[in-house]
Amino acid sequence: MSVPDTSRYHFPEDTSSHYLEVKMDRGIVFDKNYPYVDKSFGFRFKRFWVRLLLRIIVFPLAKIRFGIRIYGKANIKQHKRLLANGAITIANHVFMWDYICIMKAVHNFKWPYLLSWDKNVNGDSGPLVRMVGGIPIPEKDNEATLAFMKDTKQLLDEGNLLQIYPEGSMWEYYSRIRPFKRGAASFAIKNNKPILPMAFSYRKPSWFRRKLFHQLALVNLSIGEPILPNPELERTAQIDDLTRRAFEAVCKLSKFGDRNIYEAIYNNSRKKGD
Repeated sequence: MSVPDTSRYHFPEDTSSHYLEVKMDRGIVFDKNYPYVDKSFGFRFKRFWVRLLLRIIVFPLAKIRFGIRIYGKANIKQHKRLLANGAITIANHVFMWDYICIMKAVHNFKWPYLLSWDKNVNGDSGPLVRMVGGIPIPEKDNEATLAFMKDTKQLLDEGNLLQIYPEGSMWEYYSRIRPFKRGAASFAIKNNKPILPMAFSYRKPSWFRRKLFHQLALVNLSIGEPILPNPELERTAQIDDLTRRAFEAVCKLSKFGDRNIYEAIYNNSRKKGD
């Protein structure tokens, strides 16, 4: 296990805040008429070629660039029948390509979709984010939220995987699991789907990699067993319980578990070091 030196990064105090800025705004409006899950022929045709390029070029590149090692694929195979009806996948959000690594890990079972910060979809990388399954989360528009929830429910009911980052933002090579928001658990309970936990951890790179790529760490991705909601609890307690168990599972998989921070994992404005 290696803990990367992240002193070069200036993370915000709020552990769910974004430390990177998206400078470009393409002016897309995420309202009730936006196709959150685009099923048009043109979109699906382009997505076919993107997925082919992912298999042939991008996944091998991720292996070379990040030294990605994937553990726990047997948990997908063992619970294939349960997951085939749709599931929420979660992981800590720790570098720009981590969703590529998640796709690499699960695509032989199913290609995942991704809940994305709306600014990422509106930014310069937006078209690519959409092509790899990105679904923008609308803000401050109730009708848009209803349309978004309808599309994502249908997606899950059709047996798809939906990736959610419960930490709320990406912090590069951060070595602890940040507090979880309740969104992933709410989605799982509302749609009666399991959560499949995954976690990124790190290995020390070789001297050659540090010099050539200025690489802080090599990457592991560990896949756990599905977690199911507790139907005996009332809804609010269900969400808290599932969030807590999902957080503990990711901590265990990342080997950074710390029971002293479990009781505060639901605070969306939790500060570093608390």
